[in-house]
Amino acid sequence: MLKALIIDDEAPARTRMRKLLMPYIEAGRLELCEDASDGWEALEVLETQKIDLVFLDIRMPELDGFSLLERIPPDNRPVVIFTTAYDEYALRAFQANALHYLLKPVDQLQLAESIERAEKLRKTPEKKELDQAKISKLLDWLEVQDMPKTSQTMAKAVTETYVSQISVPHRDRLIIIPVRQIVSIEVQDNLTRLFALPDQPGPFPKLVRHIVSHTLDDLEHRLNPDEFMRVHRAAIIRLDQIKEMIGWFSGRYKLILTNNHEVIASRERSKLLKKKLMF
Repeated sequence: MLKALIIDDEAPARTRMRKLLMPYIEAGRLELCEDASDGWEALEVLETQKIDLVFLDIRMPELDGFSLLERIPPDNRPVVIFTTAYDEYALRAFQANALHYLLKPVDQLQLAESIERAEKLRKTPEKKELDQAKISKLLDWLEVQDMPKTSQTMAKAVTETYVSQISVPHRDRLIIIPVRQIVSIEVQDNLTRLFALPDQPGPFPKLVRHIVSHTLDDLEHRLNPDEFMRVHRAAIIRLDQIKEMIGWFSGRYKLILTNNHEVIASRERSKLLKKKLMF
């Protein structure tokens, strides 16, 4: 029996998937734990329970499906069945890396094939290992797609004047955030979120989160590269806010920033970060 987890931010989609899986539950082939409505909730379940199979939606707020996978070492990763509405970028990623996925609304025949495949993977560690290698390859592929854009942005930075502060909307006014207070800037749910130290941080500062109107590409070449670095296609961090670098899978690093805020650096950018920090 496979212990499964449905990860989807849309309640109707989770309900529909539960109904589709009911015959497999009644047949004793699946056991469902509580659903997860976002990536962070899913990560907590995956860290505290032994899950064999996840039905993973890609587009989710805060922590999307791809970013969730980056936070799980391959050895601890369950079998993954991607579920997605029509998304040209995601489909191209799956097809380029020969990964299995279900297109919403989920077809029962394709679902049956996916569950049978998951059962076989669980029984054959070698095949599961190959499948996890494909997922790691997918994460690398996503990074490569973004690298040319980042290189162009870095080239622009040479001629730009770096900003010393960023304005962010807050209710009926604009708040001015000095760049020295920025800890990280991340794209979550297609929104650019800035995580900053409070004006009076104290010994255990709680980060303040803002939504900004700028894209990550724009901010990357407006911030001083001696102080900031893009460590992931969806994250820029302030270098002096790094407290720890923990070796992750496939040459990546998990960065522990101020207030234990975590960012996963991609493989290629982990190499650049090590070189930049000279160790």
